[in-house]
Amino acid sequence: MATDLLILRDRIDAIDKQIVALYEERMAVCKEVAEFKIETGKKVFDKVREVEKIEKVKSLIEGDFHKHAVQELFEQIMSISRKMQYQLLAEHGCIGKLPFIPMEDLGAHKARVVFQGAEGAYSQAAMNQFFGKEIQSFHVDTFRDAMTAIEEGRADFAVLPIENSTAGIVNEIYDLLTEFENYIVGEQIIKIEHCLMAVPGTKLSDIKTVYSHPQSLMQSSNYLQKTGWQQISMQNNAFAAQKVKEEGLHAQAAIASETAAEIYGLEILEKGVNNLKGNSTRFIIVTNQKVFKEDANKISICFEVPHESGSLYHILSHFIYNNLNMTKIESRPLEGRNWEYRFFIDFEGNLSDSAVRNALSGIREEARNMKILGNY
Repeated sequence: MATDLLILRDRIDAIDKQIVALYEERMAVCKEVAEFKIETGKKVFDKVREVEKIEKVKSLIEGDFHKHAVQELFEQIMSISRKMQYQLLAEHGCIGKLPFIPMEDLGAHKARVVFQGAEGAYSQAAMNQFFGKEIQSFHVDTFRDAMTAIEEGRADFAVLPIENSTAGIVNEIYDLLTEFENYIVGEQIIKIEHCLMAVPGTKLSDIKTVYSHPQSLMQSSNYLQKTGWQQISMQNNAFAAQKVKEEGLHAQAAIASETAAEIYGLEILEKGVNNLKGNSTRFIIVTNQKVFKEDANKISICFEVPHESGSLYHILSHFIYNNLNMTKIESRPLEGRNWEYRFFIDFEGNLSDSAVRNALSGIREEARNMKILGNY
C-alpha cells in the first residue's frame, strides 16, 4: 500500500509540473494582453468577459462540486492575471498619480482648528496635544458642524473621535467621512480617565442623576451599576459638566475629564470611574485639502462591493499581492440597500509608494465608489 501511495504521489507531481508550465504559458499570453491594453488604453478589469469565461470553463466539466471548484480556480487565476497587468501598467507609467499632494509641513502651527463639544472636552485635549496651545480654536455642537466648518473654510482642521479602545468605533464619523470631501491628515490617541464631578459641597448620597456621553456611561458601567442613579446621555462629556455647573443642583453629577472639572469649577468626587484603566480614544485630524505629510505611513480608504460570493475576498487580495499590511477593517450598512455594506480599511503605506498605487488602482477598478480617506 505504501508503494501504491508513492506511485500516486509521483503521478500528482507530474501533473503539477504540467499545471505550472501551463500557468507560465497563460501568464505570458496575459502579458501580451496587458501590452495591448497599454497601447489602446483599454481597462484591465472586464467584468462581462470574466463572467463569460467562468461559464465556459464550467461547461467543460460535470458535477456541481467540480463546477464550483473550477469557478473558484479560474476566478483566482484571473485575479492574479489582473494584478500582473496592473503592475505592468504601473511600470509603463499608465497608472496616473493620485490627486493627493505630499507636504513636508501641514502648517499646523498657525492653524484654525475646530473641535466638537464644549470647553473641557476630550477632543480639546487631543487638539492641544496635536497642535499645541498656541493656535486659534473654536468648538461646535455636533460632529457634522465640525465637518461643515472645514468644508466651508471657517477652520483649517477638525479634531474628531473615531474609535475608543473599549466602546469601539464612532459610527457617525465613518458616515461623515464618506459624505464630506474632507480628508484625514493625522491622528492623536488620548488616555481616558473619567471622573465623577458635581457642584462643590455635593456628597455621593445627594446624587440622583448622572450625565455623560453614552460611551462614557458604558465605559463606567461597573461603577454606575452599584449606584442606582438615573443615567442620561449627552452629546459630549463637557456638555454634561457644563449642564451640572449651570443648573447647580446637588442631585446631579457628570462624568467627564479632570480638565472639564477645572474649567467649570466642579468638585471631583471620584477619579478613574471607567471600567478599564487602559482606556483610550483615537482622534483623527481632518482637513478639506487632498494633502498628506511626506512621512505618512497609514492610509484609510472605503469602498463598496457587489453582493456576491467572494467579492470582498478578491478586493482584499490586492493588499496581499502588493505585500501591504492591513491593520483594520470595519463595515457600515448602506442606507436603502438591505444587507449591503461599505467597508473601511486602514493599511500601512504612503501614497507615493508604487505598491500602494498598484493596490489602489486594482481596488478602484473592481470595487464600487472607492474613496481615499487620507494618508497620515
